[in-house]
Amino acid sequence: MSVCINPQCSNPENQDTSLFCQSCGSELLLDGRYRVLKELGGGGFGKTYEVLDSNPQKSQTNQPIYKVLKVLLHNHPKYVELFEREVNVLSRLKHPGIPKVEPDAHFTFFVKNSDKPLYCLVMEKIEGLNLSQYIAQRGKCISQKMAIQWLMQLLRILEEIHHHNFFHRDIKPSNIMLRSTGQLVLIDFGTAREVTET
Repeated sequence: MSVCINPQCSNPENQDTSLFCQSCGSELLLDGRYRVLKELGGGGFGKTYEVLDSNPQKSQTNQPIYKVLKVLLHNHPKYVELFEREVNVLSRLKHPGIPKVEPDAHFTFFVKNSDKPLYCLVMEKIEGLNLSQYIAQRGKCISQKMAIQWLMQLLRILEEIHHHNFFHRDIKPSNIMLRSTGQLVLIDFGTAREVTET
């Protein structure tokens, strides 16, 4: 199935072989390579989706490459500024505890019959649960040893972020993903800021 990201689309579900939405006529192959598979979540500013990256140059193993697409739905200048800041921060940070973003992973997309762009960012898909989900599914508190291990991992991630003169500013359990390997990943850099004299 392919999902149309047009916020006004009345029926966004399409066959996975379609190039255009059967309901609104918007393109389904974004930036010539990303096919939206399903919605992952949403908030006040935008939505996130799981996408399949069909770029043949990126897949040497012939395995499908799944990523996350973040779409800004409101073009208010302040929201666009925050979105572009997130793109800037993530493209400069390289750490296993921070989602990978390729240099060409930021683009604008125009839905059918609209002159207002949707701002899009594609990043690594982190397989796992956020810490809120993990604790809820676990059903009990973690041990002191695990808490210390997590804290040390977070400190190393924050050290990398601060080394590049940024602050995350929204650290909470729902913004910390736990991979199946035990590696923590800090997500949602939408409110990150560069360190200034103030």
